[in-house]
Amino acid sequence: MGEILALVEARLRTALGEPDARAAVTFLGTDRIEVLRFVDGDVVRYATLGMSAQPMADPTAALADPVKGPRAEMLLSVRAGLADTDKVLRGLAVLAASPQVEGLIVAPGASLDLGEPLWPGAPFSSVLVAESGGLVEDLELDEPMEPVRFLPLLPMTHNEAAWKRVRGAQELQERWLSHGTDLRDPLRTSVNLD
Repeated sequence: MGEILALVEARLRTALGEPDARAAVTFLGTDRIEVLRFVDGDVVRYATLGMSAQPMADPTAALADPVKGPRAEMLLSVRAGLADTDKVLRGLAVLAASPQVEGLIVAPGASLDLGEPLWPGAPFSSVLVAESGGLVEDLELDEPMEPVRFLPLLPMTHNEAAWKRVRGAQELQERWLSHGTDLRDPLRTSVNLD
């Protein structure tokens, strides 16, 4: 487990530089989850570290396989200085612990809801999980382990989350793209859904 997390942190540092802050959260019955903060000009990136220590298991399986199964970490990118986004650290740790706590398999296209604003005053309480392979390249592990995928999180307003449940992730992402939505804006309003 420690070896995997060391490789994950090395991959994050290679892709994003040195973190300027880190926080750790431990929930009862789970492994420790850290959140690292990276500043890149006017963008702040938050990355989880710890979610990939164990593979995500199918909640219907009688026994969780300790080796096989998808592994992931989460990435959130926001514009710096517009909101108190550092308060997202605990929320990200909660989302990263959800595979251990709730038996979820977090995959692209999924919605994750925190049940409260991502940070104080945020118009978002949920995120859309996007495809990996962009900002941070997947980390290959020795067989039979699956690679660690670095999944971007795209904040969704309540209206966008409801629309996504009906229309699907692909249509919501196309709507954002066609309207030129700045998904890194921590204060943005909902995209036009008419």
